[in-house]
Amino acid sequence: MKATGIVLIVIGIILTIVTSFKFFTKEKVIDIGALEVTADKPNYVSWSPILGIVIIVVGGVVLWQAKKQ
Repeated sequence: MKATGIVLIVIGIILTIVTSFKFFTKEKVIDIGALEVTADKPNYVSWSPILGIVIIVVGGVVLWQAKKQ
């Protein structure tokens, strides 16, 4: 339980600091027979820093409960 609480706190800190990331996918622009043109399309994944704070609090509660037992 103690390790779980520490891992949750670390993940929460990371999610609070880094609130989004970007990745690229290939998308067909033109497809005419043997001719195929692709382009990199950026995709974004983002979340609220409140999510990280909630995970930090949950990790703290788990860590506190582990020390209490």
